[in-house]
Amino acid sequence: MSNIALPFKRYTITSALPYANGPLHIGHLAGAYIPADIYVRFLRLHGKDVVYVCGSDEHGAAITIKAKKEGTTPQAIIDKYHAQIKDSFAQFGISFDIYHRTSEQLHHELSQEFFLNLYEKGEFIEQVTEQYYDEEYHQFLADRYITGTCPNCKSEGAYGDQCEKCGTSLNPTDLINPISTLSGKPPVLRETKHWYLPLDKYQPWLEKWLLEGKKDVLKPNVYGQCRSWLKSGLQPRSMTRDLDWGVDVPLEEATGKKLYVWLDAPIGYISATKQWALDTGNDWEKYWKQQPDPADNTCLIHFIGKDNIVFHCITFPSILHAHGEYVLPENIPANEFLNLEGEKLSTSRNHAVWLHEYLEEFPDKQDELRYVLTSILPETSDSEFTWKDFQARVNNELVAILGNFVNRVLVLSHKYFDGKVMPAEGLTETDRFIFSELERYPQHIAASLSQYRFREALAQVMNVARLGNKYLADAEPWKLIKTDESRVKTVLNVSLQIAANLAVLAQPFLPHTADKLFTMLNLEARDWKTAGGDTLLPAGHQLGQAQLLFEKITDEQVDHQLEKLARARQTAETVAKTIQPLKDNVAFEDFIKLDIRTAIITAAEKVAKTKKLLKLTLDTGADQRIVVSGIAEFFDPEAIIGKQVSLLANLEPREIKGIRSQGMILMAEDADGRLDFVAPQTATAPGSIIR
Repeated sequence: MSNIALPFKRYTITSALPYANGPLHIGHLAGAYIPADIYVRFLRLHGKDVVYVCGSDEHGAAITIKAKKEGTTPQAIIDKYHAQIKDSFAQFGISFDIYHRTSEQLHHELSQEFFLNLYEKGEFIEQVTEQYYDEEYHQFLADRYITGTCPNCKSEGAYGDQCEKCGTSLNPTDLINPISTLSGKPPVLRETKHWYLPLDKYQPWLEKWLLEGKKDVLKPNVYGQCRSWLKSGLQPRSMTRDLDWGVDVPLEEATGKKLYVWLDAPIGYISATKQWALDTGNDWEKYWKQQPDPADNTCLIHFIGKDNIVFHCITFPSILHAHGEYVLPENIPANEFLNLEGEKLSTSRNHAVWLHEYLEEFPDKQDELRYVLTSILPETSDSEFTWKDFQARVNNELVAILGNFVNRVLVLSHKYFDGKVMPAEGLTETDRFIFSELERYPQHIAASLSQYRFREALAQVMNVARLGNKYLADAEPWKLIKTDESRVKTVLNVSLQIAANLAVLAQPFLPHTADKLFTMLNLEARDWKTAGGDTLLPAGHQLGQAQLLFEKITDEQVDHQLEKLARARQTAETVAKTIQPLKDNVAFEDFIKLDIRTAIITAAEKVAKTKKLLKLTLDTGADQRIVVSGIAEFFDPEAIIGKQVSLLANLEPREIKGIRSQGMILMAEDADGRLDFVAPQTATAPGSIIR
């Protein structure tokens, strides 16, 4: 029997709020929703007081960008995708107590209350800063409206708040060659006033609470990222934005400004709980606020992907700490990323397995996907989903092990004893060993789940099925029935007890399968404390009818999915190869400001701890200068020494990886992303002017 320690009186469990600007894919499921749902179902089976909340994140620049691309309104976008996401979660079996949305008035009011609480305490720093402004569209640009070259990994298309390729958190002014996504033109800097949360002020507290208090609690990947952030030193973070979509900043002097989404979004967990409490007659404050009695405690756990670690471990706890009335998270068991068929998941390239499409193309196979994704969860490092592996795990494990065992037991019980559970008499040493193993497994599975080791826990559930398969195969009741009916009664009794235990233990992981198995056994669903018992099915109990728990995944189904991905890849490549439109005309006076000259590479070396950067020494005729260039993937340093290049010589110097780069060499990029030097056809003296 399971007696794992679950010491808190109540549990508040959250999953990251998905952006309502597109459908869900399997990467989302593996990151924040399947692990949380397993854990919540596990808590409920222990009779714990738990509320599981989530909702659509319906504010921020990503929504408005989507609306502009589709020629519609932000409201139309969020209404469309909120409904789709909510329906996909429901069909898939994610057991939220409430799935809310941040566009609700209740959420707006609570977010504004939070802001005012911190504002009236003097927690914010008011700063007038220069931020990017699009002169053509006459508006300040949110972080996601600005793209450019990442200063860390040099990949293009990084956003003003984060590079999605390397994961570095950015400010828009960090970007190299920033461009407005509205007009496609470089933005200008203009002054604007905003309210900043002084994360540097909370750093000493964070180091004590997080680095000291959570060292043996957080997963290594989570703790390591937090330690890295704190080691580099925290800076004040703006909590307001110049936007036309979101929660209004509740100050007269802030007309037209909105709360930054990373103040607004996590408060969505609280507003969802408040709405749930209003709907059900509960007291929401008990699930979020500190209680006078230490025994009346609440455990707050955030399930997220690794791209949200900094916000849930540093920013949101700082907000809660500054407020002063709220509980802080006990744990943030973030997962790493799930890749697909050897590549990163990409919504822009349609390289994904979309949940709503899976549910349509694989009807009634929710648990098959739950099983495979749980088996490969990226718990501490990135993992990979492939359709061939999906097929193999379903066919060789769910069908051949779990499904086969249950089916054989039920079929034999109906064939020999009219579907009645016969008494177990004259137990052998093997029978007693089976029962002792059954008693042991629930505790081990519970221990794994309490430590967020979901892959390990599921593997142990499957080991129970393997135990049953081996027992049944070794006993061979289909042969014994001819000579020893009494022994067959005992073998099938033991096997049925294994099947009943599997129904109990599978509930957190495979809820649809567990329900089907309980029906087949004609047994009411049982809680976790009954797991490990050897009399879950008493003698004389009438079983239900046998049916197949799972069906094999065919080669044709896998081929169809691989063809879909291939078509999406081909479409993305075709788009990428499309010639980019010419930029708008510039005045001759602007062009002649550029000082482009020939230069010779006299030395070249790779920049340490980077994949793309080369440190080049150039002879310009007038001087020797250093230029850092992102060409290392295409050129060996030794091979380009003596190469003639074109240099933009009067570009403002910039420090890259601790190296002062004085200029930029001009490169041509073809449709496949290949780079080549732009240079004179014949030898030209260094320093020659390019007109």
